[in-house]
Amino acid sequence: METLAPAPACRHLQLQVHTDRPTVFIDLTDEVNDLVAGASIDAGIVNIQTLHTTTAIVVNEHEPLLLSDFVALIERAAPLPFSYRHDDIRIRTVNVTPGERPNGHAHCRALLLCPAVSLNVVRGRIQLGRWQRIFLAELDGPRTRDVSVMIIGQSAASGGSR
Repeated sequence: METLAPAPACRHLQLQVHTDRPTVFIDLTDEVNDLVAGASIDAGIVNIQTLHTTTAIVVNEHEPLLLSDFVALIERAAPLPFSYRHDDIRIRTVNVTPGERPNGHAHCRALLLCPAVSLNVVRGRIQLGRWQRIFLAELDGPRTRDVSVMIIGQSAASGGSR
């Protein structure tokens, strides 16, 4: 009798995050950990992806002075008081919406970061180092943001690794 490999499980969820500042790092680690635990995945991958072009997902340390350093670095890299062609509605002809705010700086900041991260799940837990946390980087707030979370793997009952 041939034994078939168990089919991997897949679960997609979405988080809504409300930001309260123009540039801020929001810690999503606990929410993502809860989603992974609820998916009953023993071994697999969790992918966390922002659904906006003026946000990013990063993994780093949650230390208040370091987070303020991140904000300062991003603001120096693409300063707000700078002329961005994206903000000049007189010459821009693509993806223009009525009443849109000038946010060329936020798009340029997002270019320096990543829209998603994929992390390993082992024994039902996200594999993060001692100081690592998962952040949504808001670069054009305050706003309400959507984050897509895809969890793919195998449950312990279906033959995941232990």
